[in-house]
Amino acid sequence: MNLSTYRYHIGFLLITVVLFLNHSNAATGDTTTLLANNAKTLAPVSEIIITKPSNITYPSLLEKHRQQTIGYVEKISNKKRAYLIHTYNAGQKFFPKISAILKSYQLPPELKVLIALESGFNGNAVSPAGAVGYWQLMDAAAKEHGLKISNGTKVKGKMRQCDERKNLSKSTYAAAKYLREGAANLNDDILLTVASYNCGIGKVRSAMKQSGKSDAGFWDIKKYLPAETRNYVMNFIALNVIFDNYDKFVKNNLVFTPVVQTIKVTEPAEDPIDATL
Repeated sequence: MNLSTYRYHIGFLLITVVLFLNHSNAATGDTTTLLANNAKTLAPVSEIIITKPSNITYPSLLEKHRQQTIGYVEKISNKKRAYLIHTYNAGQKFFPKISAILKSYQLPPELKVLIALESGFNGNAVSPAGAVGYWQLMDAAAKEHGLKISNGTKVKGKMRQCDERKNLSKSTYAAAKYLREGAANLNDDILLTVASYNCGIGKVRSAMKQSGKSDAGFWDIKKYLPAETRNYVMNFIALNVIFDNYDKFVKNNLVFTPVVQTIKVTEPAEDPIDATL
C-alpha cells in the first residue's frame, strides 16, 4: 500500500468515527428528553393551616375601626396588663351607674370608660390645668352644665367648700350633657365625640377643616389633633375591646391574629403530553 492510499483510509476512518459519535449523542439526548417528559415528577405544594384562629371581638360600635386599632390594642394588652386588670375591677363599682345615666341621654355605654381615662375613678383628682373631679371638668364647663362650685360657704359657723364635680352622680349627669352636645355637633360620630371631650369641639372642628373633607372622621383628622387627644381616643378603644374580652384576656387566651403554619408537601404532577407522539 503506497502512502497516498494509506492516508485515504485513515481519513475515511476518522470521518466515520466522528459521524457515529454525533449520531450517538443525538440519540442519547432524544432518549433522555423522552424519558424525562414521560416520567412522573413531584411538584412542591405549600399548604397553609390555621392552627389557632383569632378570637378577639370588638363592640359593634367599634367594629369598623378594628383594622386601624388591633395592633395598638394588642400592644396595650401586653404592656399595661396590671393597669387593665386594676381598672376593670375598679370599674365594677362605677360602670353600672354611669351606663344608666349615659343611656338616659341616648349615649352608648362604651363612653363609661372615659371616667377611668379622666380620673382613674378619683373624685378628688385635680389636673395641672385646673380640671376637677371624676370627669375632670373645668369650672366654666361644670357650671354651664348645672354643677355648683363655691370656694367656701359658712354653715353653722364653719366654712365649707362645695364642688359637685367630686360627686359621682351629679358630675356624671354633667358629663353626659357635655358628651350629648358634642355628639349632636359631630354627627354622632363616637370617636370624634371622644376626641372633643379631651380637647374641645373647637379643636376637632379645626382639624376637620384642615383635613379638607366635609364628612371627615377620626382617621382623616388624627394627624391634626394634639398627641394627647390621639392617644386618648386610642386608649378609649383599647379599654373597650379588652373589657369586652376580659375573661379571655385575664386567662391569657386572647389571640389577636391567627396563628398560621405553612407545611410544604409534594404531589405527583400530571403527565405531560409528548408532542412527538
